[in-house]
Amino acid sequence: MRIYLASPFFNDEECENLSKAEKIIRDKGLELFSPREHEVREGNVGSLSWSLETFTNDIRGIDSSDLVVALYYGNYSDSGTAWEMGYAFATHKPVIVVHVGETNSNLMIHEGSHTNLIGLDELESYDFNEMTRKRYEGKMF
Repeated sequence: MRIYLASPFFNDEECENLSKAEKIIRDKGLELFSPREHEVREGNVGSLSWSLETFTNDIRGIDSSDLVVALYYGNYSDSGTAWEMGYAFATHKPVIVVHVGETNSNLMIHEGSHTNLIGLDELESYDFNEMTRKRYEGKMF
């Protein structure tokens, strides 16, 4: 099983949570595509060529994966991560949302997911073979 791990990685907390999620997924023996590990580093960041290459690389990562795991920070959400979740949903890939930080959710995120996990501990105990569904029960808007 190949997993695409969608997550922002713009500050220390996000990077730390992403590192933990990468380890959890690999420790389960699953194949992982993490955009942070496949960053386009050539060319000028912010240039048209960099933008197109990054976009194409991430789309290929999602398309070649069986499902998407997304780290979601509630009311604060990285627009790129939200887009990746929407793209996965539209292409009929299950999306597992891991609610980290504040547990408040936009209904489009939790209703568009296969399951909702609260925190990295639930990701660690989640059985990807069973793919149990869990509805979101926290604060929502």
